[in-house]
Amino acid sequence: MNAPSFPPLLSGLAVSGATDPFATACTMAVSGCDAGLIVHNITVNRLLAALVLVPEVPLKEAMAMLPACGIGFQNALGALAPPEVAVHLEWAGGIRVNAACCGRLRVAAGGRDPAAEPAWLVVGLDLPLLQTTDRPGDTPDQTALHDEGCAEVDALLLLEAWARHTLLWINTWEAEGTRALHAEWRGLAWSIGKEVTQNGLRGTFIGVDEHFGMLLSADETTHLIPLSTILETPT
Repeated sequence: MNAPSFPPLLSGLAVSGATDPFATACTMAVSGCDAGLIVHNITVNRLLAALVLVPEVPLKEAMAMLPACGIGFQNALGALAPPEVAVHLEWAGGIRVNAACCGRLRVAAGGRDPAAEPAWLVVGLDLPLLQTTDRPGDTPDQTALHDEGCAEVDALLLLEAWARHTLLWINTWEAEGTRALHAEWRGLAWSIGKEVTQNGLRGTFIGVDEHFGMLLSADETTHLIPLSTILETPT
């Protein structure tokens, strides 16, 4: 497989076999690698990638990198897939393609204090290309990219496009703040206005605050769930 071509400021590291790019990227971030590293592992069935960032803002602001990467993915797939393919983004990182679950984005950071600047932040992409089950009817809410009319989408080109579009949105965020991110993300958000369960609370997902914290209306109270609560602990 050819090496992907990334924009300036981004660099690539290919891993193979069972190596998880997300775990690898977190380990390298702890060791002080440069920002902009994309660790990736593309197989027949799956596209796995992780982007290392070093945001110079408090964690509650840096969490905007998750929706930025999500919008970058939607823009990338939108440019390569047939026009009828619909992509939506769940608040906690899940990806929906034609309304079915199709992979996710995940995030970890070097610190959990929302008011403190994290030493690093890693956003991972986990995208199934082909379903590995012989009984897809058993999991009708789960899909893979090739099952949604995207068999002609090349995973390497999709990775490159994700990097380009994500970098564009990060640059927009740095220059303009979250206004443009909010406007774009809200048009792609899954389940706004619907009943959801998040962090043990059930209520109506009515939107997000300026830092993409979930606003959940339940029992005549609006609860704010910070986006940083979905941070994973690197293994």
